[in-house]
Order: sequence, then C-alpha cells, then structure tokens
Amino acid sequence: MRKAIVVGSGAGGATAARELQGTYDVTVLEEGGEFRPFSTNLSRMEILKRLGLMRDAREISLLFPQMKTRKTRDRSVMVTGRSLGGTTTLATGNALRMDHDLKSIGIDLDPEFEQLYREVPVSTDHMKRWRPATRRAFTAFREMNLNPHPMPKMGDNAKCINCGHCVLGCSRGAKWDSRVFLRDAVRRGARVVTDCTVESVIVQGQAARGVTFRRGRRAGRVQADLVVLAAGGFGTPAILKRTGVECRDRLFVDHVLTIAGRLPGSRQNSEISMPFAAQRDGYILAPYFDYLSYFFNRRWRFRAADTFGIMIKIADESRGTVRDGRIEKELTPNDRAKLDEATSTCVEILWRLGVRENDIVRGTVNAGHPGGMLPLTAEDAGTLHPSVLPENLYIADATLFPHSLGNPPIFTIMALARRVSQICKEL
Repeated sequence: MRKAIVVGSGAGGATAARELQGTYDVTVLEEGGEFRPFSTNLSRMEILKRLGLMRDAREISLLFPQMKTRKTRDRSVMVTGRSLGGTTTLATGNALRMDHDLKSIGIDLDPEFEQLYREVPVSTDHMKRWRPATRRAFTAFREMNLNPHPMPKMGDNAKCINCGHCVLGCSRGAKWDSRVFLRDAVRRGARVVTDCTVESVIVQGQAARGVTFRRGRRAGRVQADLVVLAAGGFGTPAILKRTGVECRDRLFVDHVLTIAGRLPGSRQNSEISMPFAAQRDGYILAPYFDYLSYFFNRRWRFRAADTFGIMIKIADESRGTVRDGRIEKELTPNDRAKLDEATSTCVEILWRLGVRENDIVRGTVNAGHPGGMLPLTAEDAGTLHPSVLPENLYIADATLFPHSLGNPPIFTIMALARRVSQICKEL
C-alpha cells in the first residue's frame, strides 16, 4: 500500500488522516503530545493574579503546555494548540459554514458539508441552559437590530455541565474535537507519532518523497508517496519555507478583542462560550469570557462571576508573515477602525445590561485563526494544488483560504480537507 504522511492532527490533519487511511497507509506526525484539559485550580490562579504574579499571557504555557502563546511586535497574543487535536481542543466547538470566498473562485464544497453534518453532531440545544445574563444580552442584541443567532455547536449537549471551560479543554466529552476523527483513523490502521516536529519536506525532482523531523534530540527522515501539511496557518508556511517553497506575505489571524464590565451575578465564567453571535460588516460580536484577559490583564479587576464580556472578532487584512519562526503581524489602520467601531457597539450593549461606564474594561488583543499564506485561486479550483507546490505535496488547513473569515473556521477547514483528501485518493 502507498504511504502517506499527514503533518498535524487538528481539524485539517485529523480529517485528512481519516479520509486517506485505507487508500494509503497513513502516519500522522504531531508536534505536541496527548491533550489534557486545564487542571490548575482557577481559584489558585486568581490568588496569583491578585498578588501580581501573572503578568504575561505567554505564562499560560507554563501551566497549560497544550496552549502555545506568542506575542507580535504590537503586543497582540497569538494562540494555537500544541497537542493531539490541535486548536480544536481549545476552540468553542462552533460549526459555521464560511466558504463564500472559496465558492467565489469556483470551489463548491456542498457534498463535503453535507457529509460532515451527517457525521458530526451539531445543534443549538445549549440555548435551554443559557443563564439569565446571556438571555438578557440576546435581547439587547435584538433590540439594537444586530440580528443575533444561536451558535451551532459540535458535540453532545447532554454531557455539558456549564463549567465554562470550553477554551481550556472539555473534561466531560461534551465538545467535539478532531481527536474523534483521529481515533477513527487509528481504528482503520493509521499510526500517530506525537512530540514530533517536522522540519521540511523531502523533494526529489518535482515530487515530495517524505519529510525530515526532530523528535527530542533525534533527527530523522521518513519516506512517503504523499505528504499532506495540516500544521496550521503558522506551522504549514514555516515548513514550506524551510523546504524552499515561497509563500505569500498575506497572513491573517482573526484578531479578537473582548470588552467586558462588572455585572454582579452574571456567572458568564460558568457559561458555554460564544452561545450566540451577530454577523456585522467585517466582524462578529458574541458573549465570551476571555480567560487570557481575566488572568493577565491588570484592568480586569472584577471577580470572575461578576464579569461579563462581549467578544469582537474581526476579519483582519491579509498583511503579515511567518519568518524564521517569528510571527510578523500588526493591526492595520483598517483593522483598528473595525475594532473601534465594534467597541462602541459593545459598550452600548453593556450599558443596556446595566454595566456602569466606569466598570467597562478593554481586554488583551489576541488571535488564533491564522491562514492565507498560500491562498487558492480560480486556477487551483479543480486541483486544490497551488502550482508552486511539488507533486504529491498538498495542504489541508487555512493556509489555503483566500481571505480571513472573521469567523470560527474549523468546520470549513474540515470540509476543505475532505475535498483535498478525495483528490489525493485519486492520484
């Protein structure tokens, strides 16, 4: 049987491994290890915060190695997952279809989405458990003509206990993540190698023939007939550049800013994350308890149970790059204008909820949806294989997206990875 290497085990990698196993003998190479939900006592972290011992969001990696955080020059925090399941284990389980840019260049993923809806449990049943503050926020959104919609969530809502730890790893198995597909691939015969960092792709002539890797102090190489890169919007371009494949300096990240205020008894910290959202021109708004800001931003001085936040997630301009392991990405004037416009709306929402002006705080700008450095074009619609790539080397993550979605990308990445896998099966 032909051999395939899939680099990464997140939304794209796990989907590709599941689809390819059987046609190929698949090996998944994952930089991180097994995923374990955040286990540090949150009350203890609050004590550390009050003592002034938690000053930098990058420190979260010391307590929670599965979350990798880095800062850009303008102090924005870039967040990615580093374990089996990739960033899906840290995401909020949203199942949004956001393929309009792909469809505009001739890529129709209808069959892939239809199959995903059959295989992944998706519902809005969580509405039944919304806390009063969330319901009041939904009403405020509607009164302001923001047209909010309950967020479709992947998973088993019956297992949810409203712990509010969606972004810290679901300990109850209520939230779906890509490890479900990964386990399916393993049952079919795929192998998974953890703590394995892929350095570059081996290219012979015009074709990919395997990868080089590091595992601890050991360096090695493994041969394959097919290589699929799904190391994420930061990881995949870095591997390509080390291989000698030039990417475009068009990195997007979906910047996030949460505006919060003191709302006694709101208990948003023990509520499902992003229960609903409003789509605006270039950004979305959604209720969200921002743990990074709560623990590391000194302005967030209120008790967790009395803090209520509204997330702004923007479709940022595609201006940035990954260079020599560094993320070079800054907010552009247009990005800042979107954040300022959305901030004014968030402030009005919080006023309507009864938050006093002096009790409104601005969070830490962060991001976790990178992509766009090798965007698909209309010429690639049939093959999903940009011409700069060697034969037998494919990509199955948001690196291929033409533009920032400004929305949760997991479901769309999975659909695209499934289509890429079907093409690879026919090689």
